[in-house]
Amino acid sequence: MSTDKTATVDIGPEGIRLGQLIKFVGAVDTGGEVKTLLESGLVRVNGNVESRRGLQLRTGDIVAIAGRSWQLA
Repeated sequence: MSTDKTATVDIGPEGIRLGQLIKFVGAVDTGGEVKTLLESGLVRVNGNVESRRGLQLRTGDIVAIAGRSWQLA
């Protein structure tokens, strides 16, 4: 049985870039680690594998990384 829950992250009206979100939620500590994580194929945005660090995220998007997920609000 999975205990995965989607956490809500308030990003404000301007949105946030994927690389910034990955650091903000604590999935990694540095920009270099963001790049490595994205290259690994473990990052999904709205169910699709995503590798673009600069992807602009908006309210309602769901980001999943290695069994953890966040919905942007």
